[in-house]
Amino acid sequence: MDLARLSLTEWAVLAVLAESPAHPFAVARLLGEDGELGRVLTVRRPLVYRAAERLASAALCRPDHTEPGAGGPERTVYRATPAGRRALAKWLAEPVSRVRDLRLEFLLKVRLIRRAGRSPLPLVQAQRAALAPRLAALDVGAAMDEVALWRRHSARAAREFLEELEQRLGR
Repeated sequence: MDLARLSLTEWAVLAVLAESPAHPFAVARLLGEDGELGRVLTVRRPLVYRAAERLASAALCRPDHTEPGAGGPERTVYRATPAGRRALAKWLAEPVSRVRDLRLEFLLKVRLIRRAGRSPLPLVQAQRAALAPRLAALDVGAAMDEVALWRRHSARAAREFLEELEQRLGR
């Protein structure tokens, strides 16, 4: 499987499995509307199960054992493989390439890094550097129709967000 083709859901599931072995039902609770990760990326349970199966097919995780289900069938517990952990570490360190990806992908990475007990400061600094040229270009523009105006304001907000986040993490 081409790692660039993994969805945010698949990365989130892999990250949770890299923390400790779990069954998709437990992962789905974290990604539910009220879950810690669901605040950033809400994913329905069937998609979590599908993501675990795809990750297993790609050898990024593997079934570890089964547990009795609460009033239902046995639950398969998955564990991240060494290849899955390496891919995840690489993905978590990569800044996003577009301003619009800050809302989901970048925030998800920050939250996952924090859950792993590490500081996301290196990612935030890399993100600021990666987006600096794009943010500067969006901050100036000749024609200011509604789309250009929206993009300019989004660029300013993104810059301020990254600066403040870096400041808070640097304390």
